[in-house]
Amino acid sequence: MGDNRHSFVHHALGGGSVADVLLWRRWCASVTLLVSSTALWILFERAGYNVLSFIANVMLLLVVILFFWAKSASLLNRPLPPIPDLEVHEESVVKAADTMRVWINHVLMIAHDIAIGGNLKLFVKVSIVLWLISYVGSFFNLLTFIYMGILFSLSVPLLYDKYQDQIDDKLILAQKVIQTQYRKIDDNVLRKISRSSNKEKKTQ
Repeated sequence: MGDNRHSFVHHALGGGSVADVLLWRRWCASVTLLVSSTALWILFERAGYNVLSFIANVMLLLVVILFFWAKSASLLNRPLPPIPDLEVHEESVVKAADTMRVWINHVLMIAHDIAIGGNLKLFVKVSIVLWLISYVGSFFNLLTFIYMGILFSLSVPLLYDKYQDQIDDKLILAQKVIQTQYRKIDDNVLRKISRSSNKEKKTQ
């Protein structure tokens, strides 16, 4: 049972090296991600270092190192820098484009249902989600939000992997409460609004 549970969580995260890192199965890579993201957050957020200046300085340092490495290698008969073939393959571009196309079509379908179809329930759901994102975003800037996302990614899957049964019970209970409240709102508010709008259309 435990192996099935672990394989389920691992498979839900993609089943690859990313899942291993998020579940702390590659301990060294997980620690490296946590320490590097924390260091970058402190550097940019607390020390006030500029992101663009940091990227430019890092690129400049790499270019200088590689340039002098190549020059010294030719003079001293040493091997050249081990730089991989810097080329974007067509398959990677096609996969990325297909993924983006699916997401864009999904967003356009939602926009069509709201604007043309007049889907009131979908409009309320999208409005609530966007309002929550705006509300949470007012407390954090983008860098802090990304850093918090990394912390959640390194903690939530691991906790769920260890305490899946208890978390599932709480989630089922919360889902029942949310569904009950949503039915009340749907019966008392949304349906009345949709009925009144339909009556106005018929009278016109």
